[in-house]
Amino acid sequence: MAVIEVTGLTKRFKEVEAVKGVDLAVYEGEVFGFLGPNGAGKTTTISMLCTILKPDGGQGHVAGFNLWREKDKVRQNIGLVFQDPTLDRNLTAYENLWFHALIYNIPAKERRERIERVLKMVELYERKDSLVLTFSGGMKRRLEIARGLLHHPKILFLDEPTIGLDPQTRAHIWDYIHKIRKEKGITIFLTTHYMDEAENCDRIAVIDQGKIIALDTPENLKKLAGQNLVYINSPESLRVVSFIKEKFSLEAKLIKNQVAVEVKEAETFIPTLLQELPFSVSSVSIKKPTLDDVFLKLTGRELRDDTPANGKAVAKMRRRRWR
Repeated sequence: MAVIEVTGLTKRFKEVEAVKGVDLAVYEGEVFGFLGPNGAGKTTTISMLCTILKPDGGQGHVAGFNLWREKDKVRQNIGLVFQDPTLDRNLTAYENLWFHALIYNIPAKERRERIERVLKMVELYERKDSLVLTFSGGMKRRLEIARGLLHHPKILFLDEPTIGLDPQTRAHIWDYIHKIRKEKGITIFLTTHYMDEAENCDRIAVIDQGKIIALDTPENLKKLAGQNLVYINSPESLRVVSFIKEKFSLEAKLIKNQVAVEVKEAETFIPTLLQELPFSVSSVSIKKPTLDDVFLKLTGRELRDDTPANGKAVAKMRRRRWR
């Protein structure tokens, strides 16, 4: 069942068309990734799905409610973690969540229990009375995720949830995301330009210059980039190249004194090669296609980290209060 379904979603900032007719269907309970460089349209799209920005065109439903006519009901059923911090640094973790509970009209008799539950989930209960200004970047992210879950949303939107965090903290944040999805059964919709963390998603939409250019599972997307590359180090590298061409009818070549050969199933090819190869081999390695390779294949360039022309406009809109 689709919990997010939009067709022809568009948004323009003066002369810049930031989102160009996006079609999407996100299903209940999945971790859905929106992958692309800065300026591709990720944040603009998520802002429209969360009713922060008004679309210029298209149709859509989020959590079963119309994006245009039922904005309040959409907001009641989603949680949102912004790319930029939105916590009150001069309040404690508990006070930040209490204020959020008041905004969402969570019944007074449930507030304390819910707050304590989400704080324990993200392992911040022992710091509930600490001021947020004393928290590390990772702790603030975890608190924002806890806040996004407090009102029991059907969908949790995470806009670049690990940006600016070190690799270890990023890994911990992903542990919490998987834990939340498993325990709560909610749908996770996240934007990212980190290729490695996109691997955690059930499906990925690749967006570039305002258009979705691919949508599939990580494994299926990587198949678009080609086959596995096997690298072989041998003192007889030239003879290894000739042997592979003659014996296996494969195209082998030398790359920086390494024999490189492209194969469909590297794990099957390597044992057979080593068994039949009459020359000594010092090492064998495999390079499998990555999502970086997919982006390069689809766009002809590597994932870039530029600033969108409409970046200031989007940031300004996101900082506004929901109206």
